[in-house]
Amino acid sequence: MLTEPGVHRGLPSRSLTLVVTMDGTVDLPDGRFATLCGGLHHEAVMITHDGFQHGVQCDLTPLGMRAFFGMPAGELADTTVGLDVLDAPASELRERVRTATTWTDRFAQLDLVLGRLLRPVRQQVEVAWAWQRLAAGAPVGEIAAEVGWSRQHLSARFAAEYGLTPKIMGRVMRFERANRMLRGERRPTLTEVAAACGYTDQAHFNRDWRALCGATPTEWMAAELPFVQGSEPPEVARL
Repeated sequence: MLTEPGVHRGLPSRSLTLVVTMDGTVDLPDGRFATLCGGLHHEAVMITHDGFQHGVQCDLTPLGMRAFFGMPAGELADTTVGLDVLDAPASELRERVRTATTWTDRFAQLDLVLGRLLRPVRQQVEVAWAWQRLAAGAPVGEIAAEVGWSRQHLSARFAAEYGLTPKIMGRVMRFERANRMLRGERRPTLTEVAAACGYTDQAHFNRDWRALCGATPTEWMAAELPFVQGSEPPEVARL
């Protein structure tokens, strides 16, 4: 992908981020990475780039984190590490992706290497249910009542698994829905997005965006919308 050199915001979402570069590195405050896995976070991650980025990015579910690397997503909350730190064959994976000649083959090599890492997954039923209900927009108090836990116990167990509390994760999921609407082919007004995603008003929408993104929706669209539109598939996969 080609764009103007500068700083790009890696936005909070419900997915961990796995990246394998084909040229150069991904330059973050945590370091420079040829391969990486970034945990769930509740603030934008600033990515410095020279205008050229070439590689494969995968959206990794928390369950996928356990299946591939044998640990809960909570262990990577608000941080990024190289894949070698997770005992993954980072060098082999990067070499296979770099030497493949088509995107189909690159994704096949990704499947091959990561497939060797797969292991049985165990996850607490109540915590997994809470994630699904948050994704559906249910309030935290209602979810706690459904699983028979206090809000405090639910928050502690949820944060241990995912790294963020249910309240913060709910904000992130709502933010992600709004972000996807703004990146669609038919871009709605900010008022329409705020109403559709459950913000109480435009001021609430702007406050949440500034807290999670570091900019208002209008500022983000002006600075970064061309960047994120240019980074869509075929270079993105979901695991």
